[in-house]
Amino acid sequence: MNKKQEIVPKLRFPEFEVDYNIKFLRGDSLFEPVVNKNHNSDLPLLAITQDQGAVPRDQIDYNVTVTKKSLATYKVVEIGDFIISLRSFQGGIEYSRFKGICSPAYIVLRKKRNDVLERYYKYYFKLENYIQKLNRNLEGIRDGKMISYSQFSTTKIPYPSLREQQKVADCLSSVDDLIEAESRKLEILKKYKKGFMQKLFPVEGKTLPEWRFPEFIGGSEWSLKTLGEICVNYDSLRVPITEKDRITGNIPYIGASGIIDYIHDFIFNDDLLCVSEDGANLLARTYPIAFGISGKTWVNNHAHVLKFKFKFTQDIVEAYLNMIDLKDYLTGMAQPKLNRAKLDTIPIPVPGFDEQQKIACCLSEIDSLINAQADKVENLKKHKKGLMQGLFPSLKEADE
Repeated sequence: MNKKQEIVPKLRFPEFEVDYNIKFLRGDSLFEPVVNKNHNSDLPLLAITQDQGAVPRDQIDYNVTVTKKSLATYKVVEIGDFIISLRSFQGGIEYSRFKGICSPAYIVLRKKRNDVLERYYKYYFKLENYIQKLNRNLEGIRDGKMISYSQFSTTKIPYPSLREQQKVADCLSSVDDLIEAESRKLEILKKYKKGFMQKLFPVEGKTLPEWRFPEFIGGSEWSLKTLGEICVNYDSLRVPITEKDRITGNIPYIGASGIIDYIHDFIFNDDLLCVSEDGANLLARTYPIAFGISGKTWVNNHAHVLKFKFKFTQDIVEAYLNMIDLKDYLTGMAQPKLNRAKLDTIPIPVPGFDEQQKIACCLSEIDSLINAQADKVENLKKHKKGLMQGLFPSLKEADE
């Protein structure tokens, strides 16, 4: 039996095992490009994202001004359509759960046959090996390179029976539902922590928080100290390292958003606090402003490095910096930053020694719940990725 006859997924539902072979057809056999500009510019403007597919811009705070003349050239996207976006070479082809209009720069695809289930291909078009196939004829890919319809149309894709498409799509959809439910729990925990912290820290102009542990009620007021007064700034100890000089290893290499690589050397070997200098993130809060690091690390110049006398003081400052608005401490217009001089002037409300420990312990317990829930979500995502790899047949055999 040759490989052409062995095109089957590693994981298959028992009722389809009798249908041993799965056909692979060219993309243009199942989908076709559509251009419909018949609209009055009254449909939602769609942003084409890698994590959510096509989604109304107002749902993701995507604010880009478009002229009325430009809107007239936008294409109508129906629910169930696919979009070849400017980033398809990175993240595959995007699915739309919404009706709206998108930029004419994008290619809109629609199924040609009734026995094609869009939800099945929603998952397939995000497979890593499919994305690699789309890129196989691209050389010297640069940021912003777009997959052409020609590349999509000639790339083979699986074409199982409609019943099997439905079964696979339902399976993966159920995992998505579980991931969404657990992700909501994670967001609730994060909001709970934020609300809890707002009660545990004094508001601006006050010297006492709204909530206080019983043993500290009636005790001393909190003092207000600058960040520079309660920690040592380790920025001057950092040693620049260029990308070409980075040698792969097992030491975390830290940037403004956390670990971005693993290298063979380290600068620090301690409990420290990193604070992002990235002004765009300080405004958008895409990732934490402040985060703790421990042990051997190398930190690049996009994150400030602070050393505190006590770990619990560090924990309190980390929580506080991630809670407050820091836009008034940014410098620069085009690319605003939180520089070292401004960082040191940020006022931090500080309670007594024992109360610091109590608050840090409480926040640590909440963080443990958040981390456990985050791990649960991440493991579900890995499980889904493994399922996707198993439920779809390999493209390799189909091309042989």
